[in-house]
Amino acid sequence: MSRTTPRILAFGDNVVDCYRDRQRMFPGGNCVNHAVFARRFGATTAYAGAVADDAAGRAIRDALVAEGVETSLLRFLPGQTAYCVIATEGGERVFVGANLGVSIIAPSPADLGWMRTADAVHTGRSSHVDSWLGHFASLTRISYDFATIRDEGRIAAVAPHCHLAGFSGGDLDHAEALALASMTLRHGAEWVVITRGDRGALLAGRHGVHEAPAVPVRPVDTLGAGDTFIARTLVGLLRGEAPGSILGEAAEAAARTCLSPGAFGHGAPMNLDMSTMLTIDDIYASTRPVPGPGADPTAAE
Repeated sequence: MSRTTPRILAFGDNVVDCYRDRQRMFPGGNCVNHAVFARRFGATTAYAGAVADDAAGRAIRDALVAEGVETSLLRFLPGQTAYCVIATEGGERVFVGANLGVSIIAPSPADLGWMRTADAVHTGRSSHVDSWLGHFASLTRISYDFATIRDEGRIAAVAPHCHLAGFSGGDLDHAEALALASMTLRHGAEWVVITRGDRGALLAGRHGVHEAPAVPVRPVDTLGAGDTFIARTLVGLLRGEAPGSILGEAAEAAARTCLSPGAFGHGAPMNLDMSTMLTIDDIYASTRPVPGPGADPTAAE
């Protein structure tokens, strides 16, 4: 059943994106971005996640409030808010390092309660809650951002829970993108959206594949464009919009995101301790998934 104003909970990761050359930090992270963009597209949204009571955490909270996202589920925990440091080299954005801080959490009873009233929950690979997806799916539809994951075993485990599976496929040619969509549908996803940068995007479902070209712009910053696209796609699907219309609207919205710095604005002076910075490889090697329902919460430590 479609709703004109869908209810969406974004659960999981957050970060402040720190632009070293500008000495500015911008609220972001896949789930924070999704909550903001889906709200801008007319959904009622809430964000469930964790930050610290530091300048970065307060910047994330203040941006969510300013954007009309419900923050009753935002937790303030001892420690440091997650951050990612970005440099510009030869005009290109380069990820220097990051720290996930307090951002990796299990859902609380209150989070699950909000989820029961939602039309969908959005999460993704960066939130490390795959062990909870079966439980989430028993409460509502799931939108999941795989980002650049292509491993079939991982996709086969997650796809059966997905109303919408999203992928970043800027490195894929047309045939490879179609094959990835087909494989994800075969493993149980209802819809698959793959963004391919300036080569456009596709939305695949059980009744066919729809494609749209990218909207040409001179980008200021492409950060958040993919999150914009997935958020607009989910809102459109929940409203029962035609797939072709969804893609066109999503392409326009993603292009607009590229015209300003940060994922969705709200920049602030860079104010954080970068002595804790790790490489991206170190983060992936050291981060443990969140234990599933009924598990010992210390198992991930």
